[in-house]
Amino acid sequence: MNRVDRYFLLLSAACLIVGVSLGIGMGIAHDFQFAPVHAHINLLGFVSLAVFGIVYKLYPELGRSRLAAAHLAVAAPSAVLFPLGIYLSIAHDNPGLAIAASLLWFAGTLCFFANLTRAFVFARDERPHAVQADLRPVA
Repeated sequence: MNRVDRYFLLLSAACLIVGVSLGIGMGIAHDFQFAPVHAHINLLGFVSLAVFGIVYKLYPELGRSRLAAAHLAVAAPSAVLFPLGIYLSIAHDNPGLAIAASLLWFAGTLCFFANLTRAFVFARDERPHAVQADLRPVA
């Protein structure tokens, strides 16, 4: 999957919009019952997915591996399902989805770690290098 970095970044931005909207709604209503949902949307959805996307952008070789595709395949749905599961746990005393999504998220983090380890520790050829930023001023 050659554009895994873009998918992670796009989904992270979408999660940011949802997380900020939920936070604004809670603030307006003065009801913070679902603050854990808001926090997980922002931390898993925005922050973690953005970090993954940036790493895959900086190290394009990582994004071309099957592990990156597997990482996206499990991290993307779990970043959405985990906060939904937390909502169901709080509102309906049903933690099943939160538990399943947390395990799926953990599987994604293992894929990410395995991909990094494969590329930076066990690669026999040249180790991946970060892409160089173009720092020329924009006219």
